[in-house]
Amino acid sequence: MTNAELAILSLIAEAPRHGYEIEQIIEARGMREWTEIGFSSIYYLLKKLEKEGLVESELVPTQGRGKARRIYTATENGRASLLVSTLEALSRPQQCHPAILLGLANLPIVSAEQAETALESYRSELEERLGHLSAQVEAQSPLPSHVELLFDHSLHMLAAEKKWVEAAIQKITPTQPPPNFENGI
Repeated sequence: MTNAELAILSLIAEAPRHGYEIEQIIEARGMREWTEIGFSSIYYLLKKLEKEGLVESELVPTQGRGKARRIYTATENGRASLLVSTLEALSRPQQCHPAILLGLANLPIVSAEQAETALESYRSELEERLGHLSAQVEAQSPLPSHVELLFDHSLHMLAAEKKWVEAAIQKITPTQPPPNFENGI
């Protein structure tokens, strides 16, 4: 099961939901900070989970004049699969392949100044994300302990990455100007 499928299934297992409600919860909980779920992929994933027998749906009329909504509910098979996938996620670290690793692999093709500028930009974005995430935590406090742990993990990972980027900038930034060979120095 992909991380996106696991995230969608877990939201449906909490309570029956329709697609737009799932999107609202993803936004409110800051889930895009720790899992890749695009707005356009929610309905695709719901159909896939339903095809696999992990969720079932029912068309429910809305109150008033709105269109009927398709409400998704986790099946017994879905709840069992969620349990297995959750335990696996908790017990096995996964490799991640951020683009910065490709950038580092190609450092020899850029100047030290270009690399420093790029990494300064990277650090700035990390600081922005840290600020945004901290504001989300503060706005939603008090949080259930499992949600607090999610935010805490993201905040710690961003802070650690920021610290690493700062050290990387120091390593690639020349500490003294290169010697001037034209003047015999």
